[in-house]
Amino acid sequence: MPRWNGARTKIQLKLAIQRARMLQEKKESLAKQARREIADLVQRGKMETAHVKTESLIMEDVHIELLELLELYCETLHARFALLELNTTEPEDAVKEPLMGLLHAAHRTELPELHVLRDMLAARYGAELAQAALDNADECVSPRVTKKLAFHMPPEELVHAYLSEICKAYEVPFGDDVETGTEVVQGGNEGATATDAADAPEKAAPSAPADTSPPAAAAPSEWDALMNRFAALKKRS
Repeated sequence: MPRWNGARTKIQLKLAIQRARMLQEKKESLAKQARREIADLVQRGKMETAHVKTESLIMEDVHIELLELLELYCETLHARFALLELNTTEPEDAVKEPLMGLLHAAHRTELPELHVLRDMLAARYGAELAQAALDNADECVSPRVTKKLAFHMPPEELVHAYLSEICKAYEVPFGDDVETGTEVVQGGNEGATATDAADAPEKAAPSAPADTSPPAAAAPSEWDALMNRFAALKKRS
């Protein structure tokens, strides 16, 4: 484990912020392409495939929100860096949530900058605290982080809502607007034929806005943050 170096850690925080932001932009661009592909699948009546791709899109949205939160944590530590340099063995309350969140989640991302930062923060407060954060001992890590890391299949209501808003953005008939097709959505929902939508004009789907509110993965009512993305999408389309 490297020794604590305040100056290097502060620089590493800035690097992590920049890289997290770049990765979010890349993933949001890919999500925009995925939404366009989903709309095309619905237009061609390929509802099962559209359903599966929408599930993947939702889970990717959750990961983007995790990156947004970790970026916010890095920003917080950078702004309050003086508290990290106090001669104390325990983190101050003002930096405890971002510190424990980064120690817990950094290695679960694809960002090497966060991996290095985690080692630096572990060097500051010791291996015991770093391991406690990794194990979420005594629930020391905020649910804002742990809920985004928990793997659950999205509820059917959310998948249907995503599909509906994607189709609205691209002016593709969906649900009650179309006749029953040969493919079905997984779970028993009837699919849509695309005979009336073949010449429908396509609108550019805007990228989803940032939202650091935590969607839990268990109940549809706790996915409001994800639904807010599509409320914004409707306003911009």
